[in-house]
Amino acid sequence: MKHFLMSGVSAGLLLTTLSFPTHLPGVVSWWSSHSAFAQSPQKQQPLQLHLKAEKQILTKNQQGKQQVTWQALKGQAQVKPGDRLRYTVTGENTSDRPLKNLTLNQSIPNGMVYVLKSANINNQDAKITYSIDGGRSFVENPIIKVTLTDGKVETKPAPATAYTHIRLQVPSIAAKAVVTATYQTQVR
Repeated sequence: MKHFLMSGVSAGLLLTTLSFPTHLPGVVSWWSSHSAFAQSPQKQQPLQLHLKAEKQILTKNQQGKQQVTWQALKGQAQVKPGDRLRYTVTGENTSDRPLKNLTLNQSIPNGMVYVLKSANINNQDAKITYSIDGGRSFVENPIIKVTLTDGKVETKPAPATAYTHIRLQVPSIAAKAVVTATYQTQVR
């Protein structure tokens, strides 16, 4: 199978009404060991972001039962079509007060397909929405319009290949608390 170097994932952060875009390179070693900070030119903001990528490894145990493990991607990691990747986005409130109205937008990298229903977040008040139009609009359950052979137009759930972005909206992160979200993609 043809291998290719995964080229990139970007994370954008919107805290209240200020935008702090952060471009995190593709699968490189600092994903698993470094941090990205949301900051303005005047002062550092109290939210520290971490983004980590892992590749799914499928093995069989002695009884022949399939086991799933996740291997951190390091260096100039290569992935091939069919490989499944799990991204973990962590936001840590380093301040002594709650942070309100956190919105985190994650794009689905080119060459990848979102794995439906794989997004999770550890904050029960959080809302996960998706975009199928390049991040212009977000809904919980994206739909597409399909024209049938008789000319009627029907709406159907959007296929995984249509997803372009995931949005995580967290109403509040307590002081010194951490919010963690995960989602999976598959290499086309």
